[in-house]
Amino acid sequence: MTELFVCLTFDHDNVSAAIARGFMTPTIMSRGDFGIAATRRILDLLKDHKIPTTWFIPGHTIRTYPSCAASVTKAGHEIGHHGWTHRTPASLGREGEERELERGNEEIKKLTGRHARGYRSPAWDLSPHTVDLLLKHGFKYDSSMMGHDYLPYQAREGDVVTLEDPMVYGTDTALVEMPISWSLDDFPVFEYMRFDNGILPGLMNAGLVLENWINDFIYMRDHYDWGILTYTFHPHVIGRGHRMMILEKLIRTVRDAGAVFLTMEEAVAEYRRKYPTGRSERGR
Repeated sequence: MTELFVCLTFDHDNVSAAIARGFMTPTIMSRGDFGIAATRRILDLLKDHKIPTTWFIPGHTIRTYPSCAASVTKAGHEIGHHGWTHRTPASLGREGEERELERGNEEIKKLTGRHARGYRSPAWDLSPHTVDLLLKHGFKYDSSMMGHDYLPYQAREGDVVTLEDPMVYGTDTALVEMPISWSLDDFPVFEYMRFDNGILPGLMNAGLVLENWINDFIYMRDHYDWGILTYTFHPHVIGRGHRMMILEKLIRTVRDAGAVFLTMEEAVAEYRRKYPTGRSERGR
């Protein structure tokens, strides 16, 4: 029996990612504020198509845009942890990273009534401490790594990586990794950003991006009888009119091709049923 699942996920950053990079001018802040209008559009689309999704929301967004964050919860979508600020764990040290986990989780509990079950690192850059801290704080899954595109696996800790010697793999843990990819993320292809040392050009043709996104699902359908594909969107990016049109086309196309839409927590449960003892992406 073929079972093909799709997780639509939304990193509800609004202004938090820009602030974490030191960009705080009024125009930059207004780009984040667009997430308010975009969230309304996205929630309406998801309601029309009866699709459950997962929103990874920084504590900063919950506090800065309380009505916007509450609307996501009211619509019945899963809320995952995405830091307090949008700083990467690799930049914080263990104590700072744990403080971000605790502070963000308290905001999520105020919003939803319970702590998050899932975590996604800001900018997908984990630290050597992250897996241990997530297990310590009761998280069931992470969605920040890229060891596969269709098959979840058990997150490792304790890898030994040096320049001259072969990598030594650490141990698989109880934390489920729900893999992602920059190629299935809207930010790098659409968002134009100027940095001191370069430019992120963004602004790609939306139809061509849609073709890539659809083809990743088609490849899974044609080569796997079971799999989970995760797309990552940002409301203030995907919420522009022409991009909302391709989001709806993506939903219609992959559903017609056999996709079943799940929250990430539901997808983890499907993985546990398929692989009751877990699966590993350790080197062979």
